Amino acid sequence: MKYLFAIAMSLMLVSVNAQTKIDHIEPPNWWVGMNNPNVQLLIHGKDIGYLHPIINYDDVEIKQVIKVENPNYLFLDLHIGADAKAGKLAIDFLEKGKKVLTQNWELETRESDVASRETFDQSDVLYLITPDRFINGKPENDMVKGMREKPNRTNKGGRHGGDIEGLRKSLDYISDLGFTAIWVNPVLENDMVEYSYHGYSTTDFYKVDPRFGTNEDYKQLAKEARSKGVKLIMDMIVNHCGSYHWWMNDMPSEDWINQWPEKTYTNHKKTLVQDPYASQKDRKQFTDGWFVETMPDMNQRNPLMANYLTQNAIWWIEYLGLAGIRMDTYPYPDMEYMTEWTKRVDEEYPGFNVVGEEWFGDPSIVAYWQEGKNNPNGYTSDLKSLMDFPLQQSMVSALNTEETWGTGWITLYETLAKDFIYAKADELVVFPDNHDMSRIFTQLNEDYQKFQNAMAYTLTVRGVPQLYYGTEILMTNPGTTDHGIIRSDFPGGWAGDTINAMTGEGLTEQQKSAQAFIKKLLNWRKTAEVIHHGKLLHFLPQDGVYVMFRYNEDKKVMVVLNKNPNPYSLKLDRFSEILPATSNAKDIISGKSMVLKGALNLEPNTPMILEIN
Repeated sequence: MKYLFAIAMSLMLVSVNAQTKIDHIEPPNWWVGMNNPNVQLLIHGKDIGYLHPIINYDDVEIKQVIKVENPNYLFLDLHIGADAKAGKLAIDFLEKGKKVLTQNWELETRESDVASRETFDQSDVLYLITPDRFINGKPENDMVKGMREKPNRTNKGGRHGGDIEGLRKSLDYISDLGFTAIWVNPVLENDMVEYSYHGYSTTDFYKVDPRFGTNEDYKQLAKEARSKGVKLIMDMIVNHCGSYHWWMNDMPSEDWINQWPEKTYTNHKKTLVQDPYASQKDRKQFTDGWFVETMPDMNQRNPLMANYLTQNAIWWIEYLGLAGIRMDTYPYPDMEYMTEWTKRVDEEYPGFNVVGEEWFGDPSIVAYWQEGKNNPNGYTSDLKSLMDFPLQQSMVSALNTEETWGTGWITLYETLAKDFIYAKADELVVFPDNHDMSRIFTQLNEDYQKFQNAMAYTLTVRGVPQLYYGTEILMTNPGTTDHGIIRSDFPGGWAGDTINAMTGEGLTEQQKSAQAFIKKLLNWRKTAEVIHHGKLLHFLPQDGVYVMFRYNEDKKVMVVLNKNPNPYSLKLDRFSEILPATSNAKDIISGKSMVLKGALNLEPNTPMILEIN
């Protein structure tokens, strides 16, 4: 994009159009008493760059006025002093010393506990939700006048109507199942022509999409969730926006996004970041190439863009009282910026947890991005957690592989054995599936015994577990990998549904069994400190059986994963380094108490989780 005005011309005094007004001021407000007293305002309006802004408010000062290529923008660096009070302040805009425009902007009082609220950790289990496909709590907001895409529940890739009100109404169900946190796929405005339901093509970073609700609805969800012991984790994207974002027709500068002479998409070759022999051209295409045509790649090397994105994250943490962030496509933006982003979030909210998405099957690539990792190229990250894709892939492979010649469970065993590669393996998020891959029951060929083994492992291995909505009722996507089918509607979330997962109406006996199984494990796990932070010891799999212990000074839990199609007698003497010759135990799954001595009789294809007394 070529602008008619150079930066030098923007400094000239010209007659401003009488219709000059502020179209956008972002962030829309801020708070007194933040750790960082500085905030940068993006102000957008016709010819606003020709005006001179002033503020007359106690202990609030304009430190710098930044003009850019496009005269329709101003960036103001504000310093909010320690003695500043909450209230509405006026920003006056002058032309030749005469006030021609006034914009009100608000400083608010922070909620007393927002900076010290609990973040998510290993004691939590996350329930991942795609809101458009979960529960339609407010059908009247399905159709919003002026928005490009209309509702169409018959279209697998269309908008179906799930919303924030539906999430709010589901909190008791989620809490009763035993989940302690919800990770919600993006709900910010996605005013795209089609396929907008997923939320990853943001068109306004400060506004909830009205088809989901309002900013206040989102805030109320967070508040009610906290009251029920459920934390809120927000899905964020700093790599790309939607092509219909308001600034795309009037960008501050040419380098606001990563531009190419012709359409250029990312090559998705993630090893380019670590590859000591990679060409710079290939690396540039990975980080600067667009995901798709409708997702412009934002340029975090532009300091104004970088500051904008970081402040946006801090704004939502403060506004909602978030317990964590899941950062989409973590390795795709500028890597130095991502370190700066995480550091600034942590400086404002010490200990705040962020989990990054690095979809790769090799632990060495995933580990590169974690805080504390000593990387050969000197790159230092500040990211606390990552999604454990290597363990997910190995678990599915192990469960689907026939136990011959040392295969099967050994795949999973050896992946976990590579935890030495990570700086903090116990902080990874572990999961059986998510919104971008086939449902776990489909991946396991709809084998219920494999499903039980997968859940038992996911909920007892080190890390923070996450389950996708509907996993508890065995949702599937048979014969297809289409995301619209993977993210099918949650049964009972719409008026007229003949099946209701929340009440159990219409569920098969197997679905009810799965739901009860998940509920039992989750509610047990809530208070199982040994699972949250205990040590881990596992033994080489033998004869289709994989045994793992979680233990601390006070407690031991023995996890037995069994793929044998016939009853099996597990000799216990090989576990003598941690298991006494005689022990009392209770199986969390069956509820049965037993004495462990000599051998343990295993039912075919059935896991056991034994609390050792």
